[in-house]
Amino acid sequence: MKQLFDSSSYQCSKLVTRNYSTSFSLGIRLLAPSIRPAIYAIYGFVRYADEIVDTFYDHNQEELLDEFQADYEKAVERGISMNPILNSFQEVVNRYDLHEMVEAFMTSMRMDLDKTEYQSQEEYEQYIYGSADVVGLMCLHVFVNGDKQLFEQLKAPAMLLGTVFQKVNFLRDIKDDFEERGRSYFPNVANYELTDEVKAEIIEDIEEEFGEAFKGIMQLPVESRFGVYLAYRYYLRLLKKLKARNSEQILNSRTRVSNPGKAVILFKSYVRFKLNII
Repeated sequence: MKQLFDSSSYQCSKLVTRNYSTSFSLGIRLLAPSIRPAIYAIYGFVRYADEIVDTFYDHNQEELLDEFQADYEKAVERGISMNPILNSFQEVVNRYDLHEMVEAFMTSMRMDLDKTEYQSQEEYEQYIYGSADVVGLMCLHVFVNGDKQLFEQLKAPAMLLGTVFQKVNFLRDIKDDFEERGRSYFPNVANYELTDEVKAEIIEDIEEEFGEAFKGIMQLPVESRFGVYLAYRYYLRLLKKLKARNSEQILNSRTRVSNPGKAVILFKSYVRFKLNII
């Protein structure tokens, strides 16, 4: 009955994804059925690790993260875990050899435990690499299904896509990061103050990288192309909304794309994708 246990573990990862992110859930549902479980497993793992460092302030976060990582390492070594999120993830890690990427991811999670400001570009890029770029690379391994040549070809744009998604998240969540977590990720944001001038610099940086990241999407295998394209379109829309707001508005309320807005993005993306006018 191991197959049933593994299947239920993947279902738990799917549930976590759907509960935490309607946008990513929609993108995953547009991937080929054969690759959805692995992407759910990746999201479930990174979501839980991120939750430890971002939410559980009433608990010993370092201890929780230590235990989570130790349980993950045991799961990878044994090839099984009674934690369903770790059980599904270990199978993906072992199948696609993602061990080094997970190490980089956990390093960035540990930075969130005590680091509150990123004053240098080097520190900023190191954090983004571990928290976002390697997640994009994990997904890319699944998308190319062992094709090493295609992986190397798409590695740079996949990392860049992870970077721009993370930077948009940073700007969207800047109010909560300042007020609830005491964090400031952008090196050009001084003393936890976002000015219109600095916001414009951040937006310009992200826009340039968006264009470069897009180039890799259309080279993805057909099984994953539209799902990733939809995520790209969603984040592009979120960036446009952030650009239209001034710094005070961004600091006073979280910028969102409404559910009807997401439906419009889905419809327009599908039409553009099918007509090859993207």
